[in-house]
Amino acid sequence: MKKSEILFTGKKVSTLFAISTLLGTALFANDNLVLDYEKKRVSQNPNVKVKDIKINTKKELALAGWTGYILDIDAVVQGKEIKAKDFLFTNGTHIAPELIDMKTMQSLKDSLFPNLTEKYYNKSNFIAGNEKAKNKIVLFSDPLCPFCMDYIPTVIAEVNKNKENIALYYYAFPLTQIHPASLPLSKIIEVAHNKGVADIITKAYTADWSKYFDEKDTDEAKILEAFNKEFGTDIKIEELNKKELNDKIAKDISMGDDVMVSGTPTIYVNGVKESPKFNFDTLGK
Repeated sequence: MKKSEILFTGKKVSTLFAISTLLGTALFANDNLVLDYEKKRVSQNPNVKVKDIKINTKKELALAGWTGYILDIDAVVQGKEIKAKDFLFTNGTHIAPELIDMKTMQSLKDSLFPNLTEKYYNKSNFIAGNEKAKNKIVLFSDPLCPFCMDYIPTVIAEVNKNKENIALYYYAFPLTQIHPASLPLSKIIEVAHNKGVADIITKAYTADWSKYFDEKDTDEAKILEAFNKEFGTDIKIEELNKKELNDKIAKDISMGDDVMVSGTPTIYVNGVKESPKFNFDTLGK
């Protein structure tokens, strides 16, 4: 190699290093821009005191030049500590809380949701199919969600038609702000499932609970009495107070929170968040 070639090569490496450094600095600047913007935006509410904001997820979008962020927010609201998540998008000069594909009408937030890891295929959450199957479906659901009442039994039936090729996992995700009765009902379903009551999830989702209690009810004894009457079970109120049960339901909810579940039903197929309109016939083929 000639001396001139060595000098040229060194210059080229230096130039590439400089470009790389500038790009890295620009990306870091964008992160700070997003964090500063979010802090100012949230702090506009006089009832909110921001403690910390961190980047949970950062992903380059299919939309050229745009990056999506999921942010973790620690704040105090009227004296109460809360943790929340928020979405932001930036192209380096502009920030947007939402981006919609005009052709598909789909939010680009969907592309930011984290995929599931192996820990979501927990034996205690397995409800149908073949645990060793390659294809795995994970459901987050509320037993009093009107859409779930139709959807969950349908998914279970679809899995049972192809049970050798699919493993189905169910996570309780009661939306207590909408219907508080869903939390005690989720606990009772869990107890019945652990006792081996056949098809209890399908039965619980297709029962007409309105003839027994209102979705706003929080009286566990009333909801338990309705459940026992409907299915001929003999579950005791003491069973609903066991620490293991309450820890299990809390863990289910936490597992959903960790992957940004905010509504029900939410479905993941082989670790990827999918639309409830997903075609199950494509699995195992």
